[in-house]
Amino acid sequence: MVFSHPSSAISIQFLLVCLSISEMETTTTSSTNSTTRRPILLIHGGAGTISKSVITEKQANQFQSSLERILTSAYQVLLKDGGNALDAVTEAVRLLEEDPLYNAGKGSVFTSAGTHEMDASIMDGRDLKAGAVGGVGIIRNPVLAARAIMEKTPHVMMIGKGAEDFIRDKAPEIELVDPSFFFTEHRYNQLLNVQKENKHSIVLDHSSNPIKVKEEEEKELKEEDKGYLSEKKFGTVGAVALDINGNLAAATSTGGMTNKLVGRVGDSPIVGSGVYANNKTVAVSTTGTGEMFIRSVASYTVSAMMEFGGYSLEKAAHETIFTKLTEIDGDGGLIAIDRDGNFTMPFNTEGMYRGYIQEKDKPNAFLYGPNESNLNK
Repeated sequence: MVFSHPSSAISIQFLLVCLSISEMETTTTSSTNSTTRRPILLIHGGAGTISKSVITEKQANQFQSSLERILTSAYQVLLKDGGNALDAVTEAVRLLEEDPLYNAGKGSVFTSAGTHEMDASIMDGRDLKAGAVGGVGIIRNPVLAARAIMEKTPHVMMIGKGAEDFIRDKAPEIELVDPSFFFTEHRYNQLLNVQKENKHSIVLDHSSNPIKVKEEEEKELKEEDKGYLSEKKFGTVGAVALDINGNLAAATSTGGMTNKLVGRVGDSPIVGSGVYANNKTVAVSTTGTGEMFIRSVASYTVSAMMEFGGYSLEKAAHETIFTKLTEIDGDGGLIAIDRDGNFTMPFNTEGMYRGYIQEKDKPNAFLYGPNESNLNK
């Protein structure tokens, strides 16, 4: 016998017990680190005077169907093996940009010069990397350009022709189009009516106030144009997502404001204002009066309240939208999801095009109030 002394046997037994405890501790730590999350996707298509009194039934049905379709399609990205939040928000916003109902991409509004200038941003909560474009006019899907800038350059934002040239040279897979691609009749009618009313007016999406139309002209308006002209809606689209591995991501895109000055940029491409994502806290996408969201650093404010103030998601989002924004006459809303899967969609306007989808659930889309949240407490 190699270990014949009783004390040797005791030593061996003690060693085996220690090794066993060590293995148990290692297993427990590994299990904790590999905890999975329930994938969730939220989207929005703008906030404002969205009520049954100004939106026709036909329009309401169109928006409802569109939101549900986009949620269902983009959510499939999260369900794939290895599906991640960044890919999901990219696809969700790309689909929103493709739908002329929304003021982004194909449905973008006109500037005072009768042109289009689009902005977009995206942020990855895993490493705080971000990308953005501002004032682009020939990129079919600005959100794809924002992601390309994040992944293929050391920069966060590129603007105008420089951004377009970069996409042409370094990301040829992203489609460039003739500016006429973005022409839509109802957006052009918005511009004409705004300039007719007051050529210096700047209108958030459809109209900051109901536009007065002469009785004889009203008879000539199409039903859908009447709704667009009387609607006060802040035109931005966005998405936030949480994937199975606990990663957060956010993206935002917009066509700006009808009759805006050429060169104006709002909050949508500004990290910390129109978009923010951090795996430690939250992913946020905003919509509303862009200048006020910039001044209040709205999306980062939600994260900072949670990280440094110990606020819950619901409290931080509510404080941002209903206190900090309103103190400077800011209107709008946001969608947000935290690292634990809690989400909220507050707005201080009459309504907000919004929706969410989670595992084993149908898409849930809303146009009017009240605000929704789902806190997994």
